[in-house]
This record gives sequence, structure tokens and C-alpha cells, in this order.
Amino acid sequence: MTSERNTDIEIRLLIEAIYLKYSYDFRNYSGASIKRRILHALRQFDCLTVSALQERVLHDPGMFMQLLQYLTIPVSEMFRDPDHFLAVRNEVVPLLRTWPSIKVWIAGCSTGEEVYSMAILLREEGLLERTIIYATDINPHALRAAESGVFDVSRVAAFTENHARSGARSSLSDYYAAGYGRVVFDKGLREHMVFSDHSLATDSVFAEVHLVSCRNVLIYFERDLQDRALGLFRESLCHRGFLGLGSKESLRFSAHTDAFEDFVKEDRIYRKKAGL
Repeated sequence: MTSERNTDIEIRLLIEAIYLKYSYDFRNYSGASIKRRILHALRQFDCLTVSALQERVLHDPGMFMQLLQYLTIPVSEMFRDPDHFLAVRNEVVPLLRTWPSIKVWIAGCSTGEEVYSMAILLREEGLLERTIIYATDINPHALRAAESGVFDVSRVAAFTENHARSGARSSLSDYYAAGYGRVVFDKGLREHMVFSDHSLATDSVFAEVHLVSCRNVLIYFERDLQDRALGLFRESLCHRGFLGLGSKESLRFSAHTDAFEDFVKEDRIYRKKAGL
């Protein structure tokens, strides 16, 4: 049996052990992606084998929380793919205005860049005051970072450029204070956010919402888990609600294709069909 084959077996055992011990389910995540992350973690933790890593993870919850940072890739940026946000602004917002109150679900929110982007867009369009944004992730460390609204100042130039390209009606600097190498976003934005632990692999629908944004998350899932997540989005969306996916994601070939119609096809924005 080759060394690589042994490693593949060890990875499957580690993923199963994590599920049994900590109830975090990575069993239907993309095998190639999970393997890359675990092998990277091995080097960082000075483990010679995945089995050695598994022993440490099973007997040390703190070690598991460190590993979780590698398994969930908490990396994003504000107004990522600005054309997507421009389409939300120009095409989705006019229809959101027709509802007296609005609920938005940012699924897989990571460290909060997508959440603050959506909040700023909605404030610029005069809708934030009647909106609740649910921001969920499986990584408690990422959720705490998101709730703090603090980002490294070195990232702000890219954030600002993306914001401008998203059809901004103001300056991004209107929404944060800078100091000591960090920026802190306006607490007024956070008043409309609810941060919560939620797993697309194991948890159920928790609210009816008008817009679900889950971008660059499904690409890390195998097909069965993609279908499970899309099923949750379908159930949570209200009549004729909207779903936004990442630039490399699609509803094509999913079990829920027939429940949605293309709304802004090139920017991966879909609308739930009537009666479904």
C-alpha cells in the first residue's frame, strides 16, 4: 500500500473522528480541498502523519479549534466580485424595497467582510434601518472576528476599490474609524446584524428570509452537501426571494434547479419560483 493511500485513509479517519467527537461534519466536503488543508496543517503543527494529528485533536479540544482555522479557510474581502454587488444594487434592491421589513442571510460569513459589505450597500440604498442580517458560520473564531468589525488597515485599499466599483453612493471611509494599524467599522452597522453558529452540513432552517447570499462556499462541498445546502436556502427563502452564489458556483445539475430561475445570470443571482 502506497504512502499516499495510507494518508488518504488517515484523512478519512480523522474527518470521521472530528464528526464523532466534536459534531463538525466535513465528510462531504471536497476531498481534494480538505486534503490540501490537512496536509498544510500537518506542517504547521509538526506532525509527521495524519494519525499523529488525529491523536492530538481527539485529546485536546484546543488543538481541534486550531485545526478548524485551517479546515474552514476564513478568508474573504469586502465587496468581493464588485459586479455581483452592483447587480444586487441595481436589480435586487428595487424589489427588496417592496417589502416592509427585510431579512438577509449571509451563510458562511467567515470573518465578516461579506456581512459589512451588504450592510453598507443596504444603508446606501436606504434599506438598512428595516433590515436584519443573519450572519452564520461554523467557525466560532471567525464569528468573533466578524462581530468585532475590526480589519487590518493594509486591506482597506482593496476594500475601497471594490466598494467604488460596486456602484458606491458614498466613501467607504464614512463607515470606519482608523487607528493603530486597524480599522473599526461603525457600530450602527452591527446593530442590524445577528451572528450565529450554523452548519450547512448538519443544521436546519432557522428563519424566513428575502435574500440568501452564500458565495464561494459551495465550491468546497461535494454534490450531496451542495444539494443539502441549496435545500436549506430554498426552504428559508420567502415567496419569490433571491439567492446569490459565487462566480464559480451554479444551480445547474443540482437537485433544486427547477425551484429557481435565473435573475441576473452572469452574476449568479437567482430568484425562487412562485409556489416552490
